[in-house]
This record gives sequence, C-alpha cells and structure tokens, in this order.
Amino acid sequence: MSTKLLLINIKELIQVEEKPKLLLRGKEMSKIKTIKNAFLEIENGFITRFGAMNDAVTKDSASRGIKIIDATGKMVFPSFCDSHTHLVYAGSREIEYIDKIKGLSYEEIAKRGGGILNSAKRLHDSSEEELVEQALGRLKEIASYGTGAVEIKSGYGLNVEDELKMLRVIRTLKKLSPITIKSTFLGAHAVPLEYKKKQSEYVDIIINEMIPQVASDELADFIDVFCDKGFFTYEDTDRILMAGMKYGLRPKIHANELDYSGGIQVGVKYNALSVDHLEYTGKDEIESLLNSDTMPTVLPGAAFFLGMVYAPVRKMIDAGLPVAMASDFNPGSAPSGNMQLILSMGCIKYKMTPEEAINAVTINSAYAMDLSEELGSIAVGKKANVFITKPIPTYEFMPYAFGSNKVETVILNGKIQ
Repeated sequence: MSTKLLLINIKELIQVEEKPKLLLRGKEMSKIKTIKNAFLEIENGFITRFGAMNDAVTKDSASRGIKIIDATGKMVFPSFCDSHTHLVYAGSREIEYIDKIKGLSYEEIAKRGGGILNSAKRLHDSSEEELVEQALGRLKEIASYGTGAVEIKSGYGLNVEDELKMLRVIRTLKKLSPITIKSTFLGAHAVPLEYKKKQSEYVDIIINEMIPQVASDELADFIDVFCDKGFFTYEDTDRILMAGMKYGLRPKIHANELDYSGGIQVGVKYNALSVDHLEYTGKDEIESLLNSDTMPTVLPGAAFFLGMVYAPVRKMIDAGLPVAMASDFNPGSAPSGNMQLILSMGCIKYKMTPEEAINAVTINSAYAMDLSEELGSIAVGKKANVFITKPIPTYEFMPYAFGSNKVETVILNGKIQ
C-alpha cells in the first residue's frame, strides 16, 4: 500500500537540489538553495516532488490517502548526517571529566588506564542486549535533534571477541532503528595494556585475526585507525589499511588530533572516504587533500570538550577544500550527539557562515559516509529523511540559537517518528 505525505505551506524548504551533487568544495559551500512558501511530497519513503506552493496539488488529498502536514511558519531541512560517532558504549566517564578539569591531559588519563581502555573494560563486562538497549536510547535522542544518518565505530573491544561483539550490536541497531546506520571497524582505537611494549603484535592480531572475521561476517562498511601521537603510527596505519582494503573495507581515519601524525597523508594514499579530527592541519596536509576524493571532517565537540586547538577550517575552505562536521559522540571526549550544537559550533568556533555549516552537517557529512547519493539534501529520488522545525524566523536561526531544540517533527524513511 502506498504511503504518501504532503508537507504544505513550508515557510522555507532548505537545501533543495535539481541536479544533486555528491559534495560541495570551497566557495560552493557558501551557498544553499531554498524555496520559500514551498511544498514537499513524499511517497513510500522517498522524496517524489517539491516546489513552490502554487504548484502543489492538494485537492482531494484525503480521499487519495495522502496525509497533509501544514508547516505554516516552519522550515524543512534534510536530516543531519553524523559521520563519526562511538555511540555504542557501556556507561559514562564523568570521573575522568573531573580529572580533565583538574588539569590532566587526554594522554595522561590514557596512560593511567583511563580513556578508551576504561570503556573497553566496561564493554567487556556488558552483554550485547545491554549495549543494544543503551545505544537505542542514544539513537532516539539524536533523532529528536534532527539526525537521520549516523556512522558508528567499534573500538571499545580491543580484542577479537569484543570487537566482533560491538559490530554485532551495530548490526542489530541497523535492524531496529529508523536512522540510516553505517558501521566502521576500529580495532586500532588504542593499544591494550598487555601490548604496550609490543604494539606491532597487536597490529598483527588486527590484520591476521580481526579483519578476516569482520569481513567474513560482513560486519563493517569501513575500517578506521587512530593514527596519532601516542596511538598508532603511520607505519601501523599503512599496514592495517592495506590489509583492510584487500577485504573491501574502505578507510576512514582518525588523524592529526594530537599532533602532525601523517594520518592525513596516509588516508589520502589509501583513498580514505574521510580523515577526521584534523586539529593539526598545515599547508602540506591541505595540499595533500586538494588532490584527493577524501572528505576532511572536523569534530567540534571533541575539541571543545578537551580544550584543544581548533582545526583551521577557514584556511581549508578558502583553499578550496570541502569540509564536513560530525559529533564524535562518545563517553570520553564528546558526550553529546546533538548535531544542532555542532552546527552552531561551526559558526561560533570555526567562523563558518551558516550556509557553510549547514552544508558541512548535511551533504558533505553524507559524503563522508558514502551516502550523499541518497541523503544530505532535498532532491527527487533521495530518501525522505527530513525534519520540520518549530516556527523560526530564518534558517540562520538554526546555528544562532545554540541552546534549544529547534526540531518539532522528525520524518525518517518517509514516516513521522
């Protein structure tokens, strides 16, 4: 049976595309196309028509089984795409937060067995059912803030059994949640304590044991490595990515959060879909990215929470690069999946225009998940993941009013949530 929605009297329909693009680079990011006093038609989960209200066909809609939503005074946006999260985890880490307040660095906390290793222990002690239940609550929350697609990484397992457990949880979430989910294998998130003096042995386990099983069970869409100071080296990353690509796993890289690690360059070398964090990005890194299909992705929540330097987004965009933004939702360095806040931080902390920031959390972040052909903008044939705002004066109000939820109605897969 056909299910049809017709949104009418939309104050402004945001980010419409007649000829959809996969991503926006440099100056292209400063523009978004909108239609004022618009309609949007959705059928069987997909966008079928949109345009000015004068062109909407509302006559006899009820008799034809079409549900009409009057969006007078409200705007409609494509759902946010959150291309970097760790939202499958067991419990919070607010005690480490206190350590941060007292002056301990991210690396110091990690050396004491905190950080990622703390989450690994908690995850080991939790059942798959418990992890699914916690994650579903987080997914429901981020949907209420406008997120319609999310990438979720493993990486709190750090052994074969627990990494596979995490990825099975993500597979279950794909079946249970209306949000579009992509899965990333991140066995190289941290070095377990027992391998601190023999890191290459742990890399061997990732390559020889984890990757083959992940691929055999079809548990991941992508592979990731934390290539940074105090974590995995350029050489480690090179070996892991080469092994992952043999199994068809495209890379997404944690890079240059803590120092100039070479992570960006190794990501580009292996045609990574994205390189993420990027606090330490200089001329060489920008040059490397300019000649690639890799999406530079910044994570404002982590830089803010950890009190770090901010990635040079203005330089990146002005050089002609595309930029995406994601939440990095995780218990240690970014305990929020609120993409409205990320949108605001793009403007406040990175000096992005509202248009650039909106593009960074929709079409460009969709690209960073290999989803921009089906999500990230309002276009005929794309999946109907959109949200209706509360009455707001302008689309610039979305990043401006950073402390409140401006989303009133969430539509995922063409269904009101």
